[in-house]
Amino acid sequence: TLFRSVLVAVGKPDFIEVKGVTYCGESSASSLTMANVPWHEEVVHFVQELADFLPDYEIACEHEHSNCLLIAHKKFKIDGEWWTWIDYDRFQELVAESREGDGYKTFSALDYMAKTPAWALFGGSERG
Repeated sequence: TLFRSVLVAVGKPDFIEVKGVTYCGESSASSLTMANVPWHEEVVHFVQELADFLPDYEIACEHEHSNCLLIAHKKFKIDGEWWTWIDYDRFQELVAESREGDGYKTFSALDYMAKTPAWALFGGSERG
């Protein structure tokens, strides 16, 4: 977990999605079985341990059915609320604007973020 935290420090990602495997049945391409699938609580525990090593990040979202959690940089927590979703219309506007003129206009996820719905927040009763 410490090694992973060093990778995060180097890469400085906005988001880290951690997903346990979703078993989809037997396959000749894999020897995985349901015995290899971590329970959601095991994934939550792992992600909590990882987040403890990342002072600029917190667990923002979870989706129990998909067995995944989202660790987000704290810059996406504005006035105590998470903004981890994508405003796709705004994103497309920014892409179009970046192609105009000299083509050097840049933007970041902060420019097209949308408020995270309550049902997707980590720790909510819906669990995503």
